[in-house]
Amino acid sequence: MFYDVIDSPVGKLLLRSEDNALSGLAFLDEPLMDRTGWVRDPARFASWARQLGEYFAGHRRRFEGDVAMVGTDFQRRVWSEVRGVPYGETASYGDIARRVGSPRAVRAVGLANKCNPIAIVVPCHRVIGADGSLTGYGGGLERKRFLLRLEACGAGARST
Repeated sequence: MFYDVIDSPVGKLLLRSEDNALSGLAFLDEPLMDRTGWVRDPARFASWARQLGEYFAGHRRRFEGDVAMVGTDFQRRVWSEVRGVPYGETASYGDIARRVGSPRAVRAVGLANKCNPIAIVVPCHRVIGADGSLTGYGGGLERKRFLLRLEACGAGARST
């Protein structure tokens, strides 16, 4: 397992990969778990670190690079739909459930979102309650608010 830790406006971020594809991006609120066998390799994540910096500066709307989404078929379908929610916009859990062909699976969509292994790049912060409320977010509601405000402010800016 390869990893790096980078600073961001929402705290330290842990990036991880088993090969060349990004397989994890998590908020590092706690000390790193046992990293026996892990190799810190900032060069492997240089492109992701640059893109995240551009995103937080308001200059990037989409992330480019290989991701390895490990989960059930349903989770991967949900995460694929979540990746399709445009920068500066939101979708409800019900919207995502309908898009994956399971309109009654709103709670299952919420659980899949909770299990999203690649925060920000797979923008689960853009998924909100049907009434527009900010419900649940693995990184905490303050981070969700921050990311949505960042995108609302940058939605008019020219970016990649």
